[in-house]
Amino acid sequence: VQLQASGGGLVQAGGSLRLSCAASGSTYRLNGGGWYRQAQGKQRELVASISRAGSVTYADSVRDRFFIYRDNAKDTVYMEMNGPKPEDTAVYFCRSGDIFSGKEYWGQGTQVTVSS
Repeated sequence: VQLQASGGGLVQAGGSLRLSCAASGSTYRLNGGGWYRQAQGKQRELVASISRAGSVTYADSVRDRFFIYRDNAKDTVYMEMNGPKPEDTAVYFCRSGDIFSGKEYWGQGTQVTVSS
């Protein structure tokens, strides 16, 4: 399995941005998807996740601003970032897991920079 993250860039505060995480390979083994972020000098944290069944969770800091959803036909998980704030600036990583082995898969990071 490989995860390919894309969609990062520079965005003004209050704008919008959509991140994509496309899975390839044995995608039937995946248990859903999630987005994590790591700001400079900080630990990586969970931003949002969506389970195989479609249940979603959000970090308190992004709830009602970010929305995670998936397109099963494209094996892609998206995260719509609405009204981003400068404190959302970070490298964003997508993640999924193997439902059989528990192995974790990570996409490469994509930088999101929010200007004030």
